Amino acid sequence: METQLKELFGAWIQAIGTVTAAIGSTPSLNENTQQSLNLWGNVLQGTGNALIADAEEELTLGKLGNEVQAIGNTTVVAGILLNNSEENKLKLDINGNLLQAVGGGIALPEDLIDEPSTIRTLNITGNVLQIIGNSLQAFGGAEELKSIRENEDRFKGYRESNESKQVTSSQTLAINGSWIQAVGSVISAIAQTRESIEEID
Repeated sequence: METQLKELFGAWIQAIGTVTAAIGSTPSLNENTQQSLNLWGNVLQGTGNALIADAEEELTLGKLGNEVQAIGNTTVVAGILLNNSEENKLKLDINGNLLQAVGGGIALPEDLIDEPSTIRTLNITGNVLQIIGNSLQAFGGAEELKSIRENEDRFKGYRESNESKQVTSSQTLAINGSWIQAVGSVISAIAQTRESIEEID
């Protein structure tokens, strides 16, 4: 019962974290607010993933996948907190999102081999959406990094357009990815809630 509650709590903490980070990707917010929401969103996601992983006593694909996702969140947090260049911050963000996508991919086969059920369908849907969302965020970051490397003046232009709240194509990818991941994590949390209710019954 304690394990089930820890897993349920972790799933909702992670879902709250992804929604918080997605709100932080909103272009209309000022830069400090965006950074704070992104920071706390990833801290919550990492905490949630760690709780879910800790709830599983044996080493499973699900446990390993959540551990990798937690490492991915920690990598994103490091990119936000460390006093690095914009390029290095982007690299950490890209790597963090890729790790989260890989973690979701590691956990997915466990759901695919379970007996068919509504919970299984919700788990697979939620996991796939999170993988897609993290991949889009990483791809958006990679496109942004590419533009920085191509031309420093172009990067300056990007900064100016960011300040004037004009959304670039790479930002659009990252924003869409954030919200897709958020939807996926909420679906996964709903699946975990239904599973916990069935366990109690």
